[in-house]
Amino acid sequence: MTTTNDLFEEDLDLPDSTAQHRYAALVGLDHIKDRLMKEAELILQPKLLEDWSVRSHGTVLPALRWVAARPPLIIFAGDVGTGKTTLAETFADAIARRHGIDVRVKRLSLRARGSGAVGEMTRLIGTAFDVVLREARAAGPRQPFVLVIDEADALAQSREAAQMHHEDRAGVNALIRGISQIAVEQLGILVVMCTNRADALDPALRRRAAAEFDFARPNDAQRAAVFATIFDGIGLTASQIAELVALTGPTERGYGHTYSDLVDRILAAACLAAYPDRPLTAGLITEQIRANPPTRPFAERG
Repeated sequence: MTTTNDLFEEDLDLPDSTAQHRYAALVGLDHIKDRLMKEAELILQPKLLEDWSVRSHGTVLPALRWVAARPPLIIFAGDVGTGKTTLAETFADAIARRHGIDVRVKRLSLRARGSGAVGEMTRLIGTAFDVVLREARAAGPRQPFVLVIDEADALAQSREAAQMHHEDRAGVNALIRGISQIAVEQLGILVVMCTNRADALDPALRRRAAAEFDFARPNDAQRAAVFATIFDGIGLTASQIAELVALTGPTERGYGHTYSDLVDRILAAACLAAYPDRPLTAGLITEQIRANPPTRPFAERG
C-alpha cells in the first residue's frame, strides 16, 4: 500500500552546490532559462511584480491582477534527454541565490498512481497536494516551493481518450483541483510538469499553464557550445569543433544527438577511452561519437 512518505522522492533544498552545477551544465538552453526565470520568479515571489510596477509606474497597475491570477503551472515538453527534468529540479537554485531565500523542490513519485484500486489515485494525488500546501503554509513567504511532476502524461493523460479508465479521469480531476487550490492560496508554490508527449496531456491542464516550454534536440550552434564547454582545456580548434558538430547532427538518420547523449555518453566514453595514459583529442572524441549513435526519438521507440 502506498503511504504518504512514498508519494515523493527525496526533497531538494536550494540553494545547493550540486544543483548549481547541474543547472550550469545545461549548456545551450539559455533561451529557455531566460524566460523561465521571469515566469518562475513572479510565481514564487509575486511581490516582485508589484515592486516593478511601483518603480516603473508609481502605482500597482490593474493589469497585474490578471498576471497574478494565472495558475502556477509550467509545462516542459520535449524528447527524452533534452534537459527537462534536470532544469525542473535545478532552475530555482538561481532564484534562491539571487534573492537570498530558500526554495524547496518536492518531486512527486509515480507511485502516486497507486495500484489501480477505485479511488486510490485520486486520494493519493489529493494527499500529495495537501502535503505541499501544509508545508508551504508552515514555511511562510520566505521559502517558496517547486513541485516537479515528471512523466506527467502518466498522471495527466487526456480525459478525451476513449480508452481512458474512470480512475485515470478522476486522477486528472484531482490534479486540476490541487493546482487550483495552490492558485487560490497564493503561497509561492510552482508546479512544473515534464512530459515526452505533450499531446497526451489533458487539454484542460495545458490551457491552465502559465507557460509551456518546448525542448528540442540541440541545433548546430547549441552543440558547438556544448562541445566548447565540456571539452574546454584540451585545445580543440574551431574546425575540429565544427567537425564534431557535423557528426552529431541529423545526418542521414534524420535526428541528432540529445544533450544527455553528448554529456552523459560521449563525454564519459571519451574520457574513459583516454584514461589512464592518453590525452583527450578530437580524434578520440570522434571515435566515441561513431561508437555511440544518438538515442532514437521517443515517438520512434518500439
